[in-house]
Amino acid sequence: LNIGALIAAARASGAEAVHPGYGFLSERAEWARACRAAGLCFVGPAAEAIEAMGDKSRAKQLMSAAGVPLIPGYHGDAQDTATLQAEAGRLGYPLLIKARAGGGGKGMRSVRGAALFPEALAACQREAAAAFGDPRVLLERLVERPRHVEVQVFADSLGHAVHLFDRDCSVQRRHQKVLEEAPAPGLDPALREAMAKASLAAVAAVSYVGAGTVEFLLEPGGSFYFLEMNTRLQVEHPVTEMITGEDLVEWQLRVAAGEPLPRLQPELQARGHAIEARICAEDPQRGFVPSTGRIRRWLEPQASPWQRIDSGLAEGDRVSPFYDPLLAKLVVLGPDRASALGRLRGALADMAIEGLTTNLGFLERLAAPQGDFAAGRLETGLIAHHAEALQAPPPAAPLPVVILALWAQLAEERLRARERAQARGDPVSAWEDRTGWRLNSAPEIALALYEGERRHAATFRAPAGQPGEPLAARLGLDGQSYALCGLLEAVGAASATVRLAIEGSEHAARIRRLGSTLAVHDGVQCYRFIQADAASARQDAGAPGGLTAPMPGRIMSVLAAEGMRVERGTPILILEAMKMEHTVAAEGPGLVQEILFKVGDTVQEGTVLARIAAPGTPPPGH
Repeated sequence: LNIGALIAAARASGAEAVHPGYGFLSERAEWARACRAAGLCFVGPAAEAIEAMGDKSRAKQLMSAAGVPLIPGYHGDAQDTATLQAEAGRLGYPLLIKARAGGGGKGMRSVRGAALFPEALAACQREAAAAFGDPRVLLERLVERPRHVEVQVFADSLGHAVHLFDRDCSVQRRHQKVLEEAPAPGLDPALREAMAKASLAAVAAVSYVGAGTVEFLLEPGGSFYFLEMNTRLQVEHPVTEMITGEDLVEWQLRVAAGEPLPRLQPELQARGHAIEARICAEDPQRGFVPSTGRIRRWLEPQASPWQRIDSGLAEGDRVSPFYDPLLAKLVVLGPDRASALGRLRGALADMAIEGLTTNLGFLERLAAPQGDFAAGRLETGLIAHHAEALQAPPPAAPLPVVILALWAQLAEERLRARERAQARGDPVSAWEDRTGWRLNSAPEIALALYEGERRHAATFRAPAGQPGEPLAARLGLDGQSYALCGLLEAVGAASATVRLAIEGSEHAARIRRLGSTLAVHDGVQCYRFIQADAASARQDAGAPGGLTAPMPGRIMSVLAAEGMRVERGTPILILEAMKMEHTVAAEGPGLVQEILFKVGDTVQEGTVLARIAAPGTPPPGH
């Protein structure tokens, strides 16, 4: 966000142009002006267009004049609490408070009653000031159960403007997008055309040049309202590129160089269906709190012409608390939505990131065949309405899946032993034997895998066998014995289908080795198992003895005082991490004995923030 440093870097490199990316700085008019003042071509719209659409209140006034439908709200300049609270009462609850200069879900709160308004307003103003340098807000009537549909637009300096079809970005958490797809499913042609026409009217209203996105809220009845216009390339632009075959960054560069649009509206076509999943460093089971740490392993699905992964990270990189938690974007294309969904599930199952907590498992549950997303029941509250199921710990693997994972582990043990024996020059070496031979006892091999906190310890009784020949074995697991028969085949970084007869019944799954993890996909869901030796090295980061920080961050506000009695859920502090505020609340009733940090302090994950004694404990000093 340091404009001076970026201008200096551009001059030092000899660059002629600056591409603003799609971060917060890309929508700051002063950034565009600074580039042009320095003699650099800014690959984006004019500063005047950025200002007009970046200020949401002014943008809505322009859209109203252009005939674009708007949500009822307050977009005025008066920003004192009394005026805003009075306007909220006029609009009625529920309503939405939004940062006027905002984006990316920052500085946004829904409010369902007048008593909750002051606290929500203060939080929005703090977030807006921290993220955008502008604490001003606007108010809007809260549209219940809407979809979030947007239209990609492009205009050149020669008077040409086009749309590149629509996207659905309804699946969100904390007003931030999680899954996006193009085209938006289930829209009738007349509605698509009306949205496209309104989007081009927005472009014309500000004499726009370059790439932009016009966003709408779509009510269940089919009415749509202008939400905002992003004067930049969106994070989700790859789904549009996938269905059109166009390179939108190339379009940006050509338009910035004064060239006409590469294609006009009649030349543009949408083919197939694309879905993007945002892979983030966060813990869905703990309310999506950000996760930090060093990436020990980064494994991607096998390369495919219908798949794209955008990321700037690699093994060994450290994820800090100072930036957005987005790690990568996984994008898939299919001839239709059903096939794209199938490809998305397979690609998610074949991806692994170790060293920090991610939302990979959450994304798998979100895209599950039986879920609302797969069924096309889309709305911005989808995640919130299914939070308990989506954020719950993953279900226990079925018995056949556990046995297939243990069988794959047995195969790896056998094959590694054979490779070591051959490397010794003694292929029948007893020192590398993995048949479980022992004196005066039946041969037996012990193996163990962890599935989360569940430990699966098993014993195999099996002859040596030859590679490529079916092996008959008996498995002991949880006090039961199972007859198995199958090939011992190696699994690796590429997923392989493993087939096994369990008590005469055939079972199969796709299994992939992802570092210390075995990913087993039974055709419906992916289950992950960790080798016992790797699992034993895990450490619990929790710190006993008090209320602890759920993530690294900075103390923004202290809401409780020493000697105060609290209940479960009483807010104690507000912690800022990865550009978002998180309220740290009491975990049970008690007495606040000590607040250990003040506003502005930086803390690490697991740090004790406050000491809260059980009910009945006297105040400190008594």
